[in-house]
Amino acid sequence: MLNLERLRVLHAVATTGSVVGAARLLHVTTSAISQQMARLEQETGTHLSERQGRGIRLTEAGVLLADQAAGLLAQAERVMATMEQHRTVVSGSLTIAAFPTAARGLLPPTLRALRSRYPGLTVSAREQEPYEAIPAVRRGLVDLAVVEEWIDDPLVLPPGLEQRALVDDTYDIALPGDHRLADRPRLSLDELRDEEWITSNDGQLCHTWLVRNLRGARIAHTAAEHPTQLALVAAGLCVALIPRLGREPASAPVRFVPLADGPRRRIFVVWRSASAARPSIGVVVDALPEACPVACRAPGRSPDHSATRPSS
Repeated sequence: MLNLERLRVLHAVATTGSVVGAARLLHVTTSAISQQMARLEQETGTHLSERQGRGIRLTEAGVLLADQAAGLLAQAERVMATMEQHRTVVSGSLTIAAFPTAARGLLPPTLRALRSRYPGLTVSAREQEPYEAIPAVRRGLVDLAVVEEWIDDPLVLPPGLEQRALVDDTYDIALPGDHRLADRPRLSLDELRDEEWITSNDGQLCHTWLVRNLRGARIAHTAAEHPTQLALVAAGLCVALIPRLGREPASAPVRFVPLADGPRRRIFVVWRSASAARPSIGVVVDALPEACPVACRAPGRSPDHSATRPSS
């Protein structure tokens, strides 16, 4: 009898093209991949891979079995979904991935609510960017993923996945508390043309949007993490575009001002079509929207004039 987990390893080797790629994809060591491949060859009595330079390539039999493995894994998931439907309570375990601000802003209240309502259900969280999380869902490495797309840069999902929109998230301008524009109720991008900026690293969505929409933008600093960006804003060194989702208090006075022509991103959850019938998938998909109105509130300032999560 073929072992499904070993078939998953073979499928990972086939889709990534290497043992190293499969190990990264499955979050295991390369030796673990090699061991599973060797055992699968013993089970099938067939050579599934062969040396090619410093790596390996699949044999004709390996390619054939890898092609069949995708269908077998999907069918196994459909069988599990059918069995899960026959349980009297929602139980079991699953894993949900989310990009950093969603992991911070949406997952804690969602997972807390699920634990209270469904004690037999275990949900594990994993922080992953959409470009990692979507392939992970498709390949069965995680069960769901919270991902983002920018309104003017839509994300195309591969076949075999379903999605549900959760919320549209807005970006505000973060200004030093004593900035000349800090008390304005709303700003336009053109009014910030002479400012020095901190934004995400080159190639990331926020950086690309800023360069495209504010020609000649003076990007003085880059940082991947929003707390780092806010620390430099608080020091009076620059301004920044900061999303409302997952926003944390800054370490010193910062003012968040709505941007009239600012970017918006759509947050949604994706899962495999083969697992759609699982009750546990359904309750997670239903619970996530409850956290959205709280997570994406409008900007404001706390009584002590330090930066706060926005209030409605």
